Amino acid sequence: MKNLIYIFAFLLSFSAFAQNTSWFEQGNALYNEGDFEQAILKYETILENGEHSAELYFNLANAHYKLNHIAPSIYYYEKALQLAPNDKEIKNNAAFARNMTIDAIGSVPEIGLSNYIKNLTNKLSFDTWAKVSVFFIFLFVILFLLYYFAYSTTRKRLSFVSSMVCIGLTCITLAFAFHKYNLDKKDQPAIVFVQESQIKSEPNLRSTEAFILHEGTKVQIIDTVNNWKKIKLSDGKTGWILNQDIKAL
Repeated sequence: MKNLIYIFAFLLSFSAFAQNTSWFEQGNALYNEGDFEQAILKYETILENGEHSAELYFNLANAHYKLNHIAPSIYYYEKALQLAPNDKEIKNNAAFARNMTIDAIGSVPEIGLSNYIKNLTNKLSFDTWAKVSVFFIFLFVILFLLYYFAYSTTRKRLSFVSSMVCIGLTCITLAFAFHKYNLDKKDQPAIVFVQESQIKSEPNLRSTEAFILHEGTKVQIIDTVNNWKKIKLSDGKTGWILNQDIKAL
């Protein structure tokens, strides 16, 4: 009975995969024909089925970009970059999309040791740092066994020193892994999805206006109160925006 269930589940997943592939190809064909709105509908159908990929988000972003949909194009380019952060083509197209935004927001330069550590931490993902740590632990075990069973004093010394180096590197990479985890946990980007949004100084409509943002601007969500989000810009400004005015990445 269990085998039948597994076979049935496999067939269902295979059928869904085949259907998604078909929709993706149809979306690409519609895009090449210049029917961008219908292409978007095909791509969105795949998303509704729970399928996600950098290629899908990239094509969806391109279709929105062709229709001058500022916020959706930037949103989906950012989604694509989350899955393929080093893809040059996605980066290039995302830069063109950002040029359509109105808001010119600077950034607070980060300097010193903390900035260097942050940049180094972001070189790898949390999973990759964890895998590197496991690799050094494995090396430590091998080297320690060599030290334990070696008869030569020189080999014992080299094995012991090398194993201690591996322990040190394990601790360092674990520290980077947890630092990356904390950075990712704090990173809550969102895109402004309305043409213009009044950012308030407090989470209510009666408070004074802090500044105005326009569609396509990327912000960081740092707090939530009822139907308001506290956001922070790259230049350090903070304020409160209505939930419906932004879309979290």
